[in-house]
Amino acid sequence: MVENLAIVDLGSNSARMAITEITPDGRFREIRRVKENTRLSEGMGREKMLQENAIERTIAALKRFKKIYQEIPNINVRAITTAAVRQARNRQEFLKRVQREVGIHLQVLSGKKEAYYDYLGVIRTLRLNHCLILDVGGASCELVLVQQRKARNLISIPVGAVNLSEQYRLNGYVRAADLFRAQVAMNERLTKIPWLRYATRVPIVLLGGANRTLARMTQSYHHRHHRNGSIHGYQLSSRVVFATYRELLNRNLAQRKRMAGLEPERADIIIGGMLPLVTLLQRNSDGRVIFSESGVREGIITEYVNQRKRHHE
Repeated sequence: MVENLAIVDLGSNSARMAITEITPDGRFREIRRVKENTRLSEGMGREKMLQENAIERTIAALKRFKKIYQEIPNINVRAITTAAVRQARNRQEFLKRVQREVGIHLQVLSGKKEAYYDYLGVIRTLRLNHCLILDVGGASCELVLVQQRKARNLISIPVGAVNLSEQYRLNGYVRAADLFRAQVAMNERLTKIPWLRYATRVPIVLLGGANRTLARMTQSYHHRHHRNGSIHGYQLSSRVVFATYRELLNRNLAQRKRMAGLEPERADIIIGGMLPLVTLLQRNSDGRVIFSESGVREGIITEYVNQRKRHHE
């Protein structure tokens, strides 16, 4: 019997739902994907409180998701949420509200678990023995050092596209002093991760909204014919990444909103969103970045299918 698994992934910047059909022999394919820009972590600030407007936007999106998956037969729902809720002081109230108003039980993933699911998703689809995985979300970054296809070290740090952009005023036209402050802080964060020094000669595998945006921008710029939508396995050199970053820094918000491949509603957080990658690339002598379409959701599906197999054996 065919099973359907709906994964609701409530990120700090966007809410996504992927519905996957799983056949009895454990093969799976995605049948529906929806995304809404909810920016749940907007305005959390130092107090780390989820704001009412952001909560309402998010609950509205979850209700729309529910309308979709309720129509599908034999459905299992797995709902997870990441950094914004993980960091929030009012997370319990928020989780209760979602349960009450939408009827969804949200599991708050720890940073380590999120990083591990990223690893499972990447390793299943990319043929790489050694790499550094970087997932840049709205309010956190996950880093995984992969050696011989094993996750050797993993960490989640509480900086991402939304909170970096807010904290260092990187949303409009960026002042040199603000960018410098942000870079120094980002560098200090990375220096505190001892095992990162083993990751200087490996390609960086990129996940997360900010990184997908970078891929789409360079694709629309370099390969106007390359519009098939998939960025999985797409490679860039650090030179191209730095050039794109300079282009973004040269513009104000209104000008960035008109750039090809950049969704206008991401224009205010793209510089903050690229900062972790740019900082890492300055330490990395490999100089290659590879984009991955599969991450946390694919990791969860992989785990689900494997558990089901063991259950049936």
